[in-house]
Amino acid sequence: MRLMRFAVVTDRVFISFAVLLALAAMTRADEPQPVTRSLYVEGYTDQLSYAPGDTVEFHVSATAPKWSLEISRLGAKTETVFKQENLAGAAYPVPANASSHGCGWPASFTLKIPSDWRSGYYDAVLRVADGGGEFTERNRRTAESRLFFVVRSAQPGKNSKILLQLATNTYNAYNNWGGHSLYAFHARNKLQGTRVSFDRPLAGQFRTWELPFVAWAERNGIALEYAVNSDLEFRPELLKQYKLVLSVGHDEYWSTPMRDHLEAYIGAGGNVAFFSGNTCCWQVRSEAEGRQLVSYKQAFNLDPLFPSGKRRLLATLWSHHLVARPENQLTGVGFLHGGYHRSHGQYMDGAAAFTVHRPEHWVFAGSGLKAGESFGGKNTIVGYECDGCEFELQDGLPTPTHRDGTPETFAILGTCPARWHPDDALWYDRFPRDKTGAPAEGHAVMGVYTRGGSVFTVGTTDWAHGLAGDDPAVERITRNVLERFSK
Repeated sequence: MRLMRFAVVTDRVFISFAVLLALAAMTRADEPQPVTRSLYVEGYTDQLSYAPGDTVEFHVSATAPKWSLEISRLGAKTETVFKQENLAGAAYPVPANASSHGCGWPASFTLKIPSDWRSGYYDAVLRVADGGGEFTERNRRTAESRLFFVVRSAQPGKNSKILLQLATNTYNAYNNWGGHSLYAFHARNKLQGTRVSFDRPLAGQFRTWELPFVAWAERNGIALEYAVNSDLEFRPELLKQYKLVLSVGHDEYWSTPMRDHLEAYIGAGGNVAFFSGNTCCWQVRSEAEGRQLVSYKQAFNLDPLFPSGKRRLLATLWSHHLVARPENQLTGVGFLHGGYHRSHGQYMDGAAAFTVHRPEHWVFAGSGLKAGESFGGKNTIVGYECDGCEFELQDGLPTPTHRDGTPETFAILGTCPARWHPDDALWYDRFPRDKTGAPAEGHAVMGVYTRGGSVFTVGTTDWAHGLAGDDPAVERITRNVLERFSK
């Protein structure tokens, strides 16, 4: 009798456990499963440019316990100069104001720049890998991101008398990491920022315009030394070591000290070549020792300097009448009399080429080009954003009026039609307009002037397309300018 009772009890206990296990399994199936943590690695350096012997701080956030670093110099060839595995990783929060004031992450790794690293643009690839989730989603995952820094020459001017200063302010202005940039179109909630920080991940735009120029120069035995926009502001002593300073591509955002120092350089006999467009369009102010840029752009009345009387320093268009310092005075051309070509819906079927004027000028020597001929269209050298000047036809040739600040000695060598998108021009009450009130037709203008030193400009962001495409006229003109201005 006891044995039967025990068996029954045991049977009942067994059944109870089975039921409990089944119920538990059902409960777990209904509960949310653990989410595998995302895998990422991102970072930035503490400065934009360094000299050999300087120490680079890498501020890196990663969700993997280890990350790796590979550094290469980009040019005609990619030269890998450094590799390091198994660097300690840690994830850090992203502050709400990271876009404007930076991430504040601690330094994860430091590297002293070796003495034999050549001046140039250095691409750093950060990589992580793991095996996926703990219980599910088990698979090998990898992630990588990029950052960059520039190495200046250990002895400025020793290996080249040509200094290429990269458009790093523009890189930052368009960077929406953290949610905001100096633009609304790709910002969180479409809100345009007025301040951007370099202390956040920044990929840059080097590959779009400057790298094709650099690769062409190196393939042709033309040595360059490198700096960044802020070096013109904080290291102006560099300039006196060079015969020629270059701007390539999209060099849109300039501070007052940058411009002051370069104009003084020109006045003292230095030469500048702007193989760029939309150049020096917006004034910015550097803050936090150059780690932040401020620009109010269209909302210039919100700038704290607006009621102060220091309106020449307003962070808005250089060509705004309150600033009264149009970029034409520096470059010879400006965006108000330029606009878009094959971009923003303007001249989308345009020739993307320059029409030649004054073919006898030394700039065209050896090109074989004749008056009225065009060049560069095959590689769309006139495109995206363009700068021009106000001009009239005299004896059939475009001649500057100089009313817009274009220097008296400026000679127009080539033109291509361009225009602003109407929406872009609505905010500025003194935008050049035609008789109907629409934005006036503009042009990309290629030209040159002399005032102490000489200045050449192409008035288009996309000139380097012609170098990448081996356009003989673009190559000849570029070589003529570099050879003449660097002596």
